[in-house]
Amino acid sequence: MKRAEKAARIVEVLDRLYPQPAIPLFHEDPYSLLVAVMLSAQTTDKRVNAVMPALLARARTPAEMAAVPAEEIAGLIRTIGFAPTKARRLKALSERIAIEHGGVVPASFEALESLPGVGHKTASVVMAQAFGHPAFPVDTHIHRLAFRWGLSSGKDVVETERDLKRTFPPELWNKLHLQLIYFGREHCPALRHDMAGCLICSWAARRR
Repeated sequence: MKRAEKAARIVEVLDRLYPQPAIPLFHEDPYSLLVAVMLSAQTTDKRVNAVMPALLARARTPAEMAAVPAEEIAGLIRTIGFAPTKARRLKALSERIAIEHGGVVPASFEALESLPGVGHKTASVVMAQAFGHPAFPVDTHIHRLAFRWGLSSGKDVVETERDLKRTFPPELWNKLHLQLIYFGREHCPALRHDMAGCLICSWAARRR
């Protein structure tokens, strides 16, 4: 099957399953989305969503968060992985946004990636979901699905992002990013997966 045909069929299946995929992280605005995505590194969305309401109740703006001691932030997010480190980065990035960007989350990759604790994936999620800029953030689910379905070599997430951007048109990237995450979680696990019974793997997976 040609890549273009495979891509079109994948989109058909995902649109049927997830016609309007919601952002899985609790947030209220671009700043809280940035916070949630940064905190989600190496932990589950469920854990992040559990701490976000109390964290935002304590500080809803960059200026407010910058005024909270890092130790207190760490206490509020203690149930997620690497809480002390993330607390320091959250305080630092909030200070930078408050001082350098007037308290407004910057809408550019360059500015976002210059913030403490914000890598390309985090910046891509914020650009896509908060500002509507075409981006294709690649998480572990997307990375393994792209390899499993022969859409990328699986060498690294940078190459996977490049391959997926070449495969799908920009107007689909933001929605497709979320659809792939949900499909990977709900239908296409990494281990003990029934390839033959999978809605996509049954015809798209690499031949062994």
